[in-house]
Amino acid sequence: MENFQWSTTDLVDETEAYINHKTEEERTKLRESNGIDIQENWEEIVKVTQVTVSKQGEEHIGKKEGTYITLSVPTLEANDQEGLQIFEESIVKALQKIHSKEKLEKILIIGLGNRTITPDAIGPLTIDHLHNQDEVIQDNCIIYAPGVTAQTGYETSEFVKALADNIQPSLVVIIDALATNSSERLCKTVQITNTGIQPGAGVGNSRKEISEDTMGCPVIAIGLPTVVDGPVLITDAVETLFRYISAKISEKDRPSSALSVSSFTVDENTEILTETLLPIFGEWVKWDKQERLQLFQEVLTGQQRLFVTPKNIDDWVSAYVAMLASVCTRWLSAA
Repeated sequence: MENFQWSTTDLVDETEAYINHKTEEERTKLRESNGIDIQENWEEIVKVTQVTVSKQGEEHIGKKEGTYITLSVPTLEANDQEGLQIFEESIVKALQKIHSKEKLEKILIIGLGNRTITPDAIGPLTIDHLHNQDEVIQDNCIIYAPGVTAQTGYETSEFVKALADNIQPSLVVIIDALATNSSERLCKTVQITNTGIQPGAGVGNSRKEISEDTMGCPVIAIGLPTVVDGPVLITDAVETLFRYISAKISEKDRPSSALSVSSFTVDENTEILTETLLPIFGEWVKWDKQERLQLFQEVLTGQQRLFVTPKNIDDWVSAYVAMLASVCTRWLSAA
């Protein structure tokens, strides 16, 4: 197959280099040979993954030198107020870890995205929330939503650069929607990084980056995945189908299977019975997930790319706008 270099994710822990190094032994080898350090832990219901990329590791993982902290709550729902509160605590802690509030004087907070498209409106709506309700943060913060290039005709990074040159902030904070490579992580993950951001990268519409290199001061990016690429959904569905059939075959002779009165569910760690499925699906079943994704990307090459978002995206955006505004206020306002 032709090797299509379509970007389907903005998340560092969904890159091929990360996925291929799941065990501690593999990660030690990755750190020693390629300058990429991966640390994982749980804070209550929040899975926290920190990836530190050295100059040496940039080319290997395809991400800039710096620190990436990804926080995920697999069980989170848009109306789960307790879960969102626990999530908020972990995000504030991660921001304090990646960049201390001490010695910050002027802070420029930028909300990227198109406010007329709900999945892309996280940034601008958070800025609105900060303007309207969080007066305490306005004492030492400049808050702005520049819109998108399609609306203004100008590169977003140029707007931000002009503001930074005029204001001379000690820190730029970027809030934006991202793309994910897994339908299960939609609206349940936040990525924080000190490497800045390249608007539109995850949906194939990359603009000029906003980073310390271009702004002249540290840049912290806070991103939330709200869309997933169409081929990814198909790939996930095929993977689930294979696991479902494998689980059914494994369970059919067990007495517990006959006694079950609930719907049949499949664990994501269920082993795919490749040899059993081979007569049904042919050699295709032996392909790994990335190869199947590659196939669907090729098949859809001549068509418009399709990105999908949860049907209750309005509820998710509303919940995250309030939460991210609170996060910024707690992190950046004076004690």
